[in-house]
Amino acid sequence: MSDTAIVHVVEDDESLRDSLDSLLRSVGLATRLHGSARSFMDAERPDAPGCLVLDIRLPGMSGLDFQAQLVESGVHLPVILMTGFGDIPMSVRGMKAGAVDFLTKPFRDQDMLDAVATAIERDKARRAAEGDQADLQGLYNTLSPRERQVMALVTAGKMNKVVAGDLNLSEITVKIHRGHAMRKMGARSLADLVRMAEALHLKPDGTI
Repeated sequence: MSDTAIVHVVEDDESLRDSLDSLLRSVGLATRLHGSARSFMDAERPDAPGCLVLDIRLPGMSGLDFQAQLVESGVHLPVILMTGFGDIPMSVRGMKAGAVDFLTKPFRDQDMLDAVATAIERDKARRAAEGDQADLQGLYNTLSPRERQVMALVTAGKMNKVVAGDLNLSEITVKIHRGHAMRKMGARSLADLVRMAEALHLKPDGTI
């Protein structure tokens, strides 16, 4: 995994593609250039933060159809749409589908750089959140089945005595499992444990 941001440009106009390449590289960004949606999908994508600068009119597949395909394919790069004046209604649709921005050609260099910077920061935030979620999942996986059950019931608001009755355990045993679960999860308080359970979408039976 790399921290160097990469801007993926999908544009069939070679001169504009090269112009964007020069602009983005002038501010220290790495680029990957593609003349079609298929070229992008077939290419290997490094595990790095970045964004996708996408022309709304492409050969073979419209930018909007491609945007939808990205989501279905599990590609979560933020999208910046480039559009001609007559494509603005389509671009609004793209924004509603999650695009970060749309820029009408010809656009100012600074507008493109600002949009790219916003998109990259959004992608970095998403990747950090996914990393935190993966770390939380990893901690949860260290719990025993009984600790998971206790954590689920306790974070659902049940008292130790009630949890003991539900699981046919002694209250002391419930307290021990609860303490183990908090230690393994790194929770400093019950409130911490509740927030973790919510982030994991923990079900009452201890599954997620």
